[in-house]
Amino acid sequence: MLIYKIFRPAEWDQMQGAGTTAGAPIDLKDGYIHFSTAAQTTETAEKHFAGETDLVLLAVDADALGSDLKWEPSRGGQLFPHLYRKLTLADVIWSRPMRFDTLPDGVV
Repeated sequence: MLIYKIFRPAEWDQMQGAGTTAGAPIDLKDGYIHFSTAAQTTETAEKHFAGETDLVLLAVDADALGSDLKWEPSRGGQLFPHLYRKLTLADVIWSRPMRFDTLPDGVV
């Protein structure tokens, strides 16, 4: 199962340069990296990135993250994937530019 992480361009650039990241400012504050399922990605984008442009969407294989990935309740009791370690470039299956009006195939 793929899960998704939204980054601003500077956050994605920093990760590419370092090869790893502890996440965006919200992730650092909360102590884990926030992800969304395909069904949750649009709501996450609207809630946390409204009005922003040039976002980058990363896809990660949830199973490959092993026990460092926890499914925990959040908005409305939905279970969201949270990663309790740094995210590496090797974890990323693909990255694509993201726009609110057209999410990549497979992300609704």
